[in-house]
Amino acid sequence: MKPLTALRLRGAPEVRAIDVDGVHLAGRKERLVDVSFGERRIWSFWLLRDGEEEDGGRVVHWPKPLRPLLDGVAHLTLTDAASGEQIFSDEVRFGTGTGQIEIVNAAGRPLAIDKSLKLVETFDTRDAAQVEPLLDAIDEVLGALREAGVQPFLAYGTALGAIRDGGLIGHDSDADLGYVSDRDHPVDVIRESFRLQRTLTDMGYRVTRYSAIAFKVHVEESDGLDRGLDVFGGFMRDGILYLMGEIAVPFERSWIYPLGSASLEGRTFPVPADPDKFLTVTYGPGWRVPDPAYKFTTPASTIELFNGWFRGMRTGRAGWHGYFKRTAGQVVRESAVARLAAERHPDLVTYVDIGCGRGADVAWFADRGTRAVGLDFQPYAYGPEAERRADDDRVTFQLFNLLELRHVLAVSAWVARMPGPRAVGCVHVVERLGRRGRLNMLRSARMMLAGTSGALYLQFLSERGRDGYARRTGVRQALDVGVVRAEVAESGGRVLECVEEDVSGGSDSSRVCRMVIDWSS
Repeated sequence: MKPLTALRLRGAPEVRAIDVDGVHLAGRKERLVDVSFGERRIWSFWLLRDGEEEDGGRVVHWPKPLRPLLDGVAHLTLTDAASGEQIFSDEVRFGTGTGQIEIVNAAGRPLAIDKSLKLVETFDTRDAAQVEPLLDAIDEVLGALREAGVQPFLAYGTALGAIRDGGLIGHDSDADLGYVSDRDHPVDVIRESFRLQRTLTDMGYRVTRYSAIAFKVHVEESDGLDRGLDVFGGFMRDGILYLMGEIAVPFERSWIYPLGSASLEGRTFPVPADPDKFLTVTYGPGWRVPDPAYKFTTPASTIELFNGWFRGMRTGRAGWHGYFKRTAGQVVRESAVARLAAERHPDLVTYVDIGCGRGADVAWFADRGTRAVGLDFQPYAYGPEAERRADDDRVTFQLFNLLELRHVLAVSAWVARMPGPRAVGCVHVVERLGRRGRLNMLRSARMMLAGTSGALYLQFLSERGRDGYARRTGVRQALDVGVVRAEVAESGGRVLECVEEDVSGGSDSSRVCRMVIDWSS
């Protein structure tokens, strides 16, 4: 640990050390601190809020996504965001590396930590030409939402940037739209949101859901970056404004409609009628002062309310995204399940992989001449294989969410119309699902296999050892074989075969269970 006390600037709190663990300071007063690597701000923190007690001072740990990059040398500058005063400025060495630390992605694009503590391409690293498609999309999506019958406006950080600064907030990384429905019942607002999604899909946009009344529209910037445009639904009921994400407060509809306007990067867009009231309930009375380390403090009652009404279809998505990102360089081969299904069904015409991940089994079957369908709710995983197989008529990848009944019914019915014989595989998916998700998986497989002699080939972790298998496969915990058997019976199915085996030698080995299941009468 390198002592830095001699480098403390006058009137500033003492920077005791900076190391791979974090920033160590002596100070009892709350300060918003910007951390720059070289000339670029990468991260900001509040000393008291984000720090931990340490020997009479505070330590603020590096955000998790930054830690793998901290090996080498960097010129660090810590600045008091309010006064602009430098708290520290010097070269710091991390780990054993000798090279210059660069906070960039694999393509060399600059990254920074956003409000969710993710390492992303923020707007302050993009030029006007690069964000032009996003502004075009905001304009187009606003128009499409109006045509679909709602009155949309800039919301959250995008509204804040437009109203306060006239532009996109530099440390932000996405754009936000909102609308307040004319309907006042959650079910009706949900139906309306799905109708809006269909309208945008028909326009050619790729849309993914956050919840029953919030979704993301994917927009490609000029250099190919996939940027999110988030659409948050809301409604008024009994004098309360409910706006998906964070807001459930007493409010007047007249504070939103009729809409006003604000300039964003030189273009005029709609904003709520009373911007001060809207931004105050969103960010608090201090919304006029920039805070790159701002964190929403949504009341537990609001979270519970929104969870009950609208959420539950994204459970586990972040974990799987992290797993696929962490294992991006890992070589994947076809599974034992795929080989077993091929052996049992030599005349197989269509193979369906539920939770296909990177698509190794899909590719393996396609190379054997079998039509293969990969289903997953994490497009990031199967995207590269889908691109490689774009011209292969035997391969189809489809977004599929086992927690969303619309997906379960519609996609399963679509597969059921494909040529048979059909077989379905599901490898290391059910361990990450709750009871509802597992029953939906079984329902889906039953529908897909209707009218064919195929079966469901299911593999899951039945005993977690200390051999690292659970981490390598992205599962968190083992699943009791008896629970799965009972749920298969509940779904009307039969377990034709059930085999458990060690995945490695020794007493610390994990065990997997492989089942063959069908629903034939």
